[in-house]
Amino acid sequence: MSTAYRDFHLQPIAGEWREGGSERRAEVTNPFDGSALLDIRLADRSDLDAAFLAAEKAQAEWAATPPSERSALLQRVVEIFDARKEEIIDWLIRESGSTRLKANVEWGAARGITQEAASMPGRVHGMTLASNVPGKENRVYRKPLGVVGVISPWNFPLHLSQRSIAPALALGNAVVVKPASDTPVTGGLLLAKIFEEAGLPEGLLSVVVGAGSEIGDAFVEHRVPRMVSFTGSTPVGRRIGGICSGGEHIKKVALELGGNSPFVVLDDADLDQAVNAAAMGKFLHQGQICMAINRIIVDERRYDDFVARFVEKVKGLRVGDPNEMETVVGPIINAKQREGLEAKIATARQEGATVLLEGEIDGQLVPPHVFGDVTPEMEISREEIFGPLVGIQKARDEAHALTLANASEYGLSSAVFTADLARGARFAQGIKAGMTHVNDMPVNDEAHVPFGGEKNSGLGRFNGDWAIEEFTTDQWISVQHAPRAYPF
Repeated sequence: MSTAYRDFHLQPIAGEWREGGSERRAEVTNPFDGSALLDIRLADRSDLDAAFLAAEKAQAEWAATPPSERSALLQRVVEIFDARKEEIIDWLIRESGSTRLKANVEWGAARGITQEAASMPGRVHGMTLASNVPGKENRVYRKPLGVVGVISPWNFPLHLSQRSIAPALALGNAVVVKPASDTPVTGGLLLAKIFEEAGLPEGLLSVVVGAGSEIGDAFVEHRVPRMVSFTGSTPVGRRIGGICSGGEHIKKVALELGGNSPFVVLDDADLDQAVNAAAMGKFLHQGQICMAINRIIVDERRYDDFVARFVEKVKGLRVGDPNEMETVVGPIINAKQREGLEAKIATARQEGATVLLEGEIDGQLVPPHVFGDVTPEMEISREEIFGPLVGIQKARDEAHALTLANASEYGLSSAVFTADLARGARFAQGIKAGMTHVNDMPVNDEAHVPFGGEKNSGLGRFNGDWAIEEFTTDQWISVQHAPRAYPF
């Protein structure tokens, strides 16, 4: 393998690695120990404009590139993922506070969507349709959108950027990425280095690291991008969706927003399996995952037994240095997020939830907090937690469990445990969510199956054929083979 990537204080803008033009700077730090990782001068609106204009210029030639060449480039990206695996994982641990386990999971997910994207150029197809007009042939061509703008979050920065970047480029688009300010390297700069090493032509992928207050709205409002792919909070997603649909330049939008995942344990469930799944689905990456379990709902006949086993399991989870393989719960990404979790803990107590497990907060390390006797009205049930806190609710029966599971404005992922698979499938179809898993945790993502939510959890689907649909558009072309008779 070549030497490690360097110079992440520079940004790849319009085919050139350079400093941003803003007067503002940002320091990126390690969430675990606070050590400085890099100091970066942020991008401004002129950088944004240059990135979009270069992408627009480069895209037409890229779209005309044979599918086999685009596929081969994505395969080279996969090879670089493999060659630089430890380097990528090291950045995820240091920049996003990922435990080593989570960093490996994220590397695998980002590699997986890249591998899937490599097959997409050859899977794009149009169609011919009959016409009611004599002598006419209807053709439908599937074409790239043009330029795609990607705004990605800090929790799974590598994967949640790559799941839009890789398919969009594979399908003939150009891309401009705005990563989260907490994770500019793993959310964009590192991926730009990888694509550059793989031989991606200049201008097709730019990364603009800038403050939302300075370039956020301008990124979405710009005339060039024909689509904005956003992963993040529902309030921000609602604003982006409004700009895309009601602004001067109407464009497609894909929104993967907040979640409030229910984890339902029915009366016939295997409790050992349910407890193991609940611990993994709640505490992976400190619960800082949109799909993470937010509400545990247990049939009252199994409630006490589940609670006892779950609390005992969670007591054994190691909290500490994310670089150590044994660590399950690492640091919260930043002080603002930690303070928000402290407020949620205090509110849960004030609202009458029973403290089943707690621990002392040490810097950015928040140990697992488990609350019992939670009701749907409590904040810990209503709002997305995004941290290592969870509340357990009691259901009277299966019907009540389904009512509790659907008592949310969100509908991203969900899970149900039961010994009867047919019962589980029926229950799953009753949950108003984009994804439901029977006898598994709600934290699931496979590169070839549809990923996305219902209600206030978003619009559109990622992965597989659904990504092809999102990142392309249809053009109807009719061909009149014989002269047509007109009425006048």
